[in-house]
Amino acid sequence: MGRRPLLAGLAASFIAEPAQARPPFRLRKDPQPLLSPPIQEEAGTTKVLGDFAGRVILLNIWATWCPPCRQEMPALDRLEELLGGPDFAVLPLCIDEGGIERGRRFYDEVGLVNLPLYWAEPLRVQLALAFIGLPTTLLIDRETREIGRLQGPFDWGSGEAVRQISSVLQ
Repeated sequence: MGRRPLLAGLAASFIAEPAQARPPFRLRKDPQPLLSPPIQEEAGTTKVLGDFAGRVILLNIWATWCPPCRQEMPALDRLEELLGGPDFAVLPLCIDEGGIERGRRFYDEVGLVNLPLYWAEPLRVQLALAFIGLPTTLLIDRETREIGRLQGPFDWGSGEAVRQISSVLQ
C-alpha cells in the first residue's frame, strides 16, 4: 500500500463525522481489566479508575485542540445531566499538554455545567489505555473493566446511545 492511501485512511479516522442510527459500542462478552493513569480532579485530588468502582463509567478521552472532541462535549454534558447519578457517570478525561486549566477555559467558553473536569498526563493515558486517536470513549462496568470502546466522535444525545447505556445500567 502506498503512503498516500495509508495517510488518507489514518486522517479519515480523525475527521470522521459522528456515527448515527446505531449503538455506540459493540459490547464485549469478556470484560477487560484496565490500567489507570493518575487522574487529577479540578480540585487537585488525584484518583484512579478504581475510585469510580460501583458505577458504570463513560470515559471520554479528549483534548481542546481536537475539533471532533470539542463538538461532542455538549452532548456528553447533556448525557451526564440525563443519566448521571449513583449508577452512572461521564468521566471526561482531558489530555491537553497545558493541563487542567486549558480544559476549564474550554468548559467556561462552551457553557458545560454538568460534567466534572478531569485531567491526566497524555503519555500516561496513552500507555495505560492504549488508544489511537481522539476522541476515544470507553464504557467501563461497575468493576472498572472495559466493556466497550469507540474511537472517534459519536452523537451522545442520540436515542441509540441513551438506550445502550441504560441497558448496561440494568
